[in-house]
Amino acid sequence: MAITVFILRLALCILAFPMYLLNFLGLWNWICKKLFPYFLVKFSVMYNEQMASKKRELFSNLQEFVGPSGNLSLLEVGCGTGANFKFYPPGCRVTCIDPNPNFETFLIKSLAENRHLQFERFVVAMGENMHQVAAGSVDVVVCTLVLCSVRSQEQLLREVCRVLKPGGAFYFMEHVAAEPSTWNYFWQRVVDPVWYLLFDGCILTRETWKALEQASFSKLKLQHLQAPLSWELVRPHIFGYAVK
Repeated sequence: MAITVFILRLALCILAFPMYLLNFLGLWNWICKKLFPYFLVKFSVMYNEQMASKKRELFSNLQEFVGPSGNLSLLEVGCGTGANFKFYPPGCRVTCIDPNPNFETFLIKSLAENRHLQFERFVVAMGENMHQVAAGSVDVVVCTLVLCSVRSQEQLLREVCRVLKPGGAFYFMEHVAAEPSTWNYFWQRVVDPVWYLLFDGCILTRETWKALEQASFSKLKLQHLQAPLSWELVRPHIFGYAVK
């Protein structure tokens, strides 16, 4: 099986040689940063339609973590185009972080469509280094479809714990590796190298639940599911929340 995966990977990489050449020349990342927001706008609409019930379930208890101010202070890491905004409660004070500055235009549009929120600021930064956000300053951190592409899940989760107030919560919804014995996992392994380039660093075979289980949260509520998505490769999901 490993040989078959290697041969199919090699064939796919040969077909994708122009992308690898652009990546070697340092141009592919620039192209992705420019074009990825336009793809994500379309993908987010489809994803929200197919995952709306699960997102509502995920965010149903956000109000439990409202601080003394009476308004929920929420930090979204890897905010993208603001696809989660409509699921947040009225009066929620939102700070957004994303390493791609090209998302700002799309965020502004999303905010105009979600006037029930109080927007704080957009910070261009990686989730593994959120030094612009003070320690113990937010009630909730949200991260959806982001842990698949960060360089270090462990470092990001340490940063999440740092910025959360005591008793604050980290909400997540992520696609993950399929069961190793399945055909889905086989094809995830085959396409992973090309998928990584096409989708801005996304890795299909990450066992993200392990990083969450090993992080220093006091409580973890985590569920596995087969998401009702059109794309078979990203159907294996986890979602839930963890409390500092």
